Amino acid sequence: MDKRVGALILAAGFSNRFGSVKLLARLENGLTVFEQTQQQLAAAIPEYCVITRPELSDALAPYSNRLQVFQEAERGMGATLAFGIGLASAWDTCLVCLADMPMITSTVYRQIADASASDKIIVPNFAGQSGNPVAFGSAFYGELSTLTGDAGGRPVLRQHPDAVVTLTVDSEAILQDIDTPDDLTRLQR
Repeated sequence: MDKRVGALILAAGFSNRFGSVKLLARLENGLTVFEQTQQQLAAAIPEYCVITRPELSDALAPYSNRLQVFQEAERGMGATLAFGIGLASAWDTCLVCLADMPMITSTVYRQIADASASDKIIVPNFAGQSGNPVAFGSAFYGELSTLTGDAGGRPVLRQHPDAVVTLTVDSEAILQDIDTPDDLTRLQR
C-alpha cells in the first residue's frame, strides 16, 4: 500500500524581528518568500495546507487557496501545529514546513517525504545539524495535537528518540530560515 503524504506550511508567525511581514518580502527572482516556499513544496507534495493567522490571511490569499486560519496563533508555534495536525488525519505522514524557508527545493521535500513512515519521525540533517521540515508519522498525531507554546514539535521528538530517523541531505537550505532583513540578504548571495 502506498503511503499518503501531506504537508503543513506554518505561516502564522508575527515577524517581530523582521520589521514587516517577512513572508511578503521579495526574493531576487520576484517571488515572495511565501510564494517560493509554497511552489517548491507543492511540486513535491500536492496535498498540503497553509496554517496562518487572521491578520495574514488576506495578504497571503493572492498566493494560495489552501489557507486555514488559526484564530489563536498568538499561543505559539506549538498551538499552531496542534491546530494544523487536526487537518492531517487522512495522511499517513505529515511534513511540518516553515513558510520562511524559501530555499528548500522540491527535491529535498520529496526526499524527506519518501523516507517518511507512519511510525517514524524524519529529521533532515546537513553537516551534522538538524533542520526543517520534519516529517511526523500518523502515530504521533495525537501528541502533536496537544502542543502549546513556541517549541513546535520538539517535545514529541524528545519523547520518542527511538522513532527519530536522521536523514542526511545535501542542502544547507534546511538550516536557513528568515528572521531578519539581514537573513534575507545573506540567503540570496
